[in-house]
Amino acid sequence: MTDIEIAQKNQMLPIKNIVEQLGMTEDDLDLYGKYKAKISMPQLRKFQEKVLNEKKSGKLILVTAITPTPAGEGKSTVSIGLADGMKKIGKKVVIALREPSLGPCFGVKGGACGGGYAQIVPMEDINLHFTGDIHAISIANNLIAALIDNHIQQGNELGIDPRTITWKRCVDLNDRSLRNITIGLGSRIDGVPRQDHFVISVASEIMAIICLSKSITELKEKISNIIIGQNYNKENIKFGQLNCTGAIASLLKDAIRPNIVQTLEKTPAFVHGGPFANIAHGCNSINATLSALALGDYVVTEAGFAADLGAEKFFDIKCRMNNLNPSACVIVATIRALKMHGGVAKADLSNENSEALEKGFENLKVHIENIRKFGVEAVVAVNKFITDSDKEISLLQKLCTEYGVNAVLCEGWEKGGEGTKELAKVVCEIADSGKSNFKPLYDLNQSLSSKIEILAKEIYRADHVEFESSALKKLKSFEDAGFGNLPICMAKTQNSISHDKTAIGAPSGYVFPIRDVQLYSGAGFVVAFAGEIVPMPGLPKKPAAVDIDVDDDGIISGLF
Repeated sequence: MTDIEIAQKNQMLPIKNIVEQLGMTEDDLDLYGKYKAKISMPQLRKFQEKVLNEKKSGKLILVTAITPTPAGEGKSTVSIGLADGMKKIGKKVVIALREPSLGPCFGVKGGACGGGYAQIVPMEDINLHFTGDIHAISIANNLIAALIDNHIQQGNELGIDPRTITWKRCVDLNDRSLRNITIGLGSRIDGVPRQDHFVISVASEIMAIICLSKSITELKEKISNIIIGQNYNKENIKFGQLNCTGAIASLLKDAIRPNIVQTLEKTPAFVHGGPFANIAHGCNSINATLSALALGDYVVTEAGFAADLGAEKFFDIKCRMNNLNPSACVIVATIRALKMHGGVAKADLSNENSEALEKGFENLKVHIENIRKFGVEAVVAVNKFITDSDKEISLLQKLCTEYGVNAVLCEGWEKGGEGTKELAKVVCEIADSGKSNFKPLYDLNQSLSSKIEILAKEIYRADHVEFESSALKKLKSFEDAGFGNLPICMAKTQNSISHDKTAIGAPSGYVFPIRDVQLYSGAGFVVAFAGEIVPMPGLPKKPAAVDIDVDDDGIISGLF
């Protein structure tokens, strides 16, 4: 059966029954049908109080991965399977994951709710419109854009220079035609002509702000602090100066609250916020994480793509901003993907190849080293495929042991929680040991360029950084404006440790190019663009959309 067929055959429990195992009642929820809900604002505040003030918190476990390949890694599948495995061995566990974007759903990846017998459900709802969070974020983002253009049209009291506007419109689809557009064409009543841009919604600053805000008050403060451009005197203009912050927040009053669903095995799962890790900070919302930490003895969460992107941003941005202390880290690897990093073509991955596996292990080594640099204890989860030979599995476990890390076979896709019980035991042992001693990679007081250089050299293994002169000029202007103490959110390809998507394995000793930087003053970080990465993806030659259909009963097929 396909993933969607497995999900559709599963008998879900009403979400009110799921939360009962966490000590909540239906009164603590706002229901979105029978099987999904949002946590009420009063209940959310209780969770925050427990974790942040009373310091009563579960143990936080991050799931990350090796550099992705077309062969697949299965980070979400392992995250869900691990939580179900913990439940199987008697642990009180809660999941905190990102919600999927429509871009990859209809583009390259298809659905993003796990796979096989390790899934969150209702799978179709979560993958598509869910509770409307991303739509609300898109509309709020575009209302800001409309208000900026209207201000300029209606007399421009603030003297905004249209050439300096940095705020971009967004849509939650892959649409390369919208990357660079011209607006305001036509007559004088149609607006002021200028060049504009679209980003995908999950890369928008509003998405980042939603994911990093704990309250409506904090949300409004961050929105007000967004720098939208400059006036003709080259002074920064904040969105708050348009006096419309309340209107934007009103569109987001529900989107800030985390959603709760369930796994196939009825493990509670918060699914909220979906920033990409290659062009944004790649973590679910702080509200989802805090809610999970307040309710579970163990919390399994994930960050987008590999440890050079998602994990680094999880540590340096999310954990640092919220004083979170992760207790363990799981690095997902597959023998298929490691063989691709060793130079094997996708069509040949079913053939046993110990030499390529050993060569591809260099990629995994880099990510193990990266996690160690943050002081967090790690274990490797070997996500098993049916083509993996016993010899290859033994070799990978041997290589990991020699490198000082345990490698545990994970069969969650095929067996659900039953196939991840051993991994669950190992992860709980690490989390309970207290050996992790988390620390960020860099000091916020360092210059912005220095922080970028540290990331490039320590995490991406570059020899040195080459900045475009315009990027250096912008970094200086950010520092002069008082934003020099912000963390860095790197935008680069997910397909390589480097900026070059074709450089598989473990590239090192190269020049890391920074072509542009952007200030996300509301969210509280600086985005640095390396190489050819763009904040609006395009569709592939054969998008996933061609396989998706729905019948007269509303049953969806082909989503994954």
